[in-house]
Amino acid sequence: MLYSIPMKAQERKNRIIDLLVEQSRASVEELAASFSVSKMTIHRDLDELESAGLLRKIRGGASIEPSAQFESGFRYRERRAIQDKQRIAQAAAALIEPGMCILLDDGSTTGMVADHLATIRPLTVITNNLSVVTKLAQVDGINLITLGGNYSRKFNGFFGLLTEAALRELRVDLALVSSSAIVGSKCFHQDQEVIQSKRLMVAAAHSSCLLVDHQKFTRTALHYFADLNSFEQVITSRPPTPEIQETLTNAGVHLRIAPH
Repeated sequence: MLYSIPMKAQERKNRIIDLLVEQSRASVEELAASFSVSKMTIHRDLDELESAGLLRKIRGGASIEPSAQFESGFRYRERRAIQDKQRIAQAAAALIEPGMCILLDDGSTTGMVADHLATIRPLTVITNNLSVVTKLAQVDGINLITLGGNYSRKFNGFFGLLTEAALRELRVDLALVSSSAIVGSKCFHQDQEVIQSKRLMVAAAHSSCLLVDHQKFTRTALHYFADLNSFEQVITSRPPTPEIQETLTNAGVHLRIAPH
């Protein structure tokens, strides 16, 4: 689609992200033609968006797909593997009982857990996930506690020193957290600040559960988060390969496959 009226740089960069959310990747030539600007202008836009952590440049273009050092933004992740994530969220919600105090992290799958909580009231829900806040803000019977911190547009959540300080003061019944990659019997993530918040959530909880769709078993990420056997359960959407299952069993990981 060609835009006949010149647009401001920020608007163009927003639309570049919109396009990548829809189709995962695009070439410089495609983007230059779409926005009626030079390839040099697109390169500058992509450099700035990459510096902000919103995409990664690849040869000849840009991608919003994850890699070992780049995690996709929340908007992209919440539109991927939706049915698998819904099944995982429903299985996780079955662990929650009325009267509990729970922590939900910034993940797109944990965000879907919020869709089930209105039927399990009363609850205290603590989160740094803006999607969860939006869904539960007007729900009666939910005592909603938001974690302060710096807002991340990329992860649609709050992180940093204020978030971490608040988590160190809490003790909850259950933490539901996510991760972007599993290698062997360990889970990993690309962002150190995100990992720190997740670790503190696990430390603040009497019990914790990791929510990961089956695709995470085929990915890698840069930074170690936790051993899988440190969670009471690891809920996923489909059985991993026999080799992976054997590794997890030998490591004492309680793997649960969300029912259809």
